Amino acid sequence: MSTMAEKSPRDDARDILRSHLAGRGMRRTVQREAIIDAAFRTKDHFSAEDLLLMARAIEPSVSRATVYRTLPLLVESGLLRQLDLGGDTTIYDPNFLDHPTHNHLVCVDCRKIIEFEDPHIELLENCITRRLGFSPTNKSVKIEARCDEFQRSGVCSKQSSARGA
Repeated sequence: MSTMAEKSPRDDARDILRSHLAGRGMRRTVQREAIIDAAFRTKDHFSAEDLLLMARAIEPSVSRATVYRTLPLLVESGLLRQLDLGGDTTIYDPNFLDHPTHNHLVCVDCRKIIEFEDPHIELLENCITRRLGFSPTNKSVKIEARCDEFQRSGVCSKQSSARGA
C-alpha cells in the first residue's frame, strides 16, 4: 500500500502545463494556476467565457485576455481538447486526461453533450484507417442526433441541464 496520496487530474495538469510553459520560456502565474484549477475542477464542457467566470471565482484578478491566451496553451499541451460541436461558441473538453478515447453525442434539440466510450468504435476507426493506408494522429467521433423524447412529446427533460453551445 502506497503512503503517497494519488495525484489528482489538476495536479497532473499543473505539472504538464508547467513543463510546457518552461519549454516556451513562459512563467507560471497565480492567474494561470486559477485557470487550471477552474478547468479541471469540472467534468463539464465549457466555453472561454464559462472558464473566465469559474477562474474568477477562484482568483478575482484573472482577466479575459489571460484566459484567451492560456486556452491555446492548454490545448497545445494536450490538457484540453477544443471541440467543434456546432454553434457559434468553441467548447473545451477537460475529460481527455482521464478518458482519452471518449466521443460525443450532441442533441440537436437541446444541445446537450453526452460523452460515451465504446471499444468497437476505436476498433472500427483503426480498421478503416489501416485499410485505407493511414496511421491516425487524432481521432474523434461526434454524433448529432434528435432526442426521441423531444420528438414524441415536444419536451426534452435533458434540456434544463444542457450547457449552451
